Amino acid sequence: MTVQTSIAVVLKDFGNPPTLATFEVPPPMPGGLNVACRYGGICGTDLHLIAGHLDVPTPLVLGHEGLGTVDALGEGTESDVNGDPLETGDTVMWASSIACGRCHACQKVREPTLCENRRTYGVNRLSSAGSPLSGSWAGMIALEPGTTIIKLPTGIDPIAAMSFACAGPTMVHALWERRPVRLGEIVVVQGSGPVGLAAAALAQLAGAEVIIVGGPPSRLAAAGSVGIGDHHVEVVESGDVAGAIDFVLAHTRGRGADLVIECTGVPGAVDQGTRMVRRGGTYLIIGQYTDGGNAWFNPHQIVYRQLDMVGSWAFTGAHLREYIRMLPALTRRFDLRSLVTCLPLPQVGEALRQVGDGAVIKAVLAA
Repeated sequence: MTVQTSIAVVLKDFGNPPTLATFEVPPPMPGGLNVACRYGGICGTDLHLIAGHLDVPTPLVLGHEGLGTVDALGEGTESDVNGDPLETGDTVMWASSIACGRCHACQKVREPTLCENRRTYGVNRLSSAGSPLSGSWAGMIALEPGTTIIKLPTGIDPIAAMSFACAGPTMVHALWERRPVRLGEIVVVQGSGPVGLAAAALAQLAGAEVIIVGGPPSRLAAAGSVGIGDHHVEVVESGDVAGAIDFVLAHTRGRGADLVIECTGVPGAVDQGTRMVRRGGTYLIIGQYTDGGNAWFNPHQIVYRQLDMVGSWAFTGAHLREYIRMLPALTRRFDLRSLVTCLPLPQVGEALRQVGDGAVIKAVLAA
């Protein structure tokens, strides 16, 4: 009998480039399924993982955001989370993590993103334990029971869906559970990477006027060309943070924005953001996903402005479900496909370089 194999990108040592390896494809687990990965997205978090900025086990197959086609269904696996039947060849996406359902965060707080035992594909699943094919930077991924599986709606471009594969549901969590956008608000988004652009796009769909503060100029131009953001203020190359604050204040008649969303991951952005919010407004912090260090800011700004300071961490399968449900509306309004650069899986090193240099908005590995 022929043994099915799959290549995969493996992180063995922090600080060193990941390497390609070949693994046997196991039979699908009961209640699970094997998915042939078509696309595995590169998230900014992946660069932090490789650099050792997060406490994760190694070796592991990387890739926590992906899209593929059903290769084999495990016993008892019949439908996706919406109840739609699953068959071999169906195009699906899946939630990156599984919460335990038993810890304090899951049961008492009812916030599974804070689960103490959360297992995340491509992040904290050893390739030497269980199935090694537990990341999307591979030809095949073995999805376990409990994974949220969702069929892609008919007519949705898979590459467009990958533009915000992680950023989209992350922002659904932030703007649904943590601080919703209200009709007619003025929203400032700090950052013009995938998370920032997803924040801006969803805020626009909710009826807000959106100012994106970010850069470099080419990235802001790309955002503008696809309709994301009503106003674009460059600060990365110019370094003109004071000018950005002045723009926001002038545009809001000196009041400041109703909601400022931090999507930069740069600690210094926090002080800047607190000065762009109106009195009684909200500062929503999402970008500080890894420990980039301490931020200096004046707490008087929080008290004087009577700010709500809100944090938001990750997402669940429910938020991925909402992102996919909104994809028809997102793709009708915004040309999301044009934000994506696809490279073959063996060119992972080049793809990581382009992401690190900011040469692309969203890099996706094609298996």
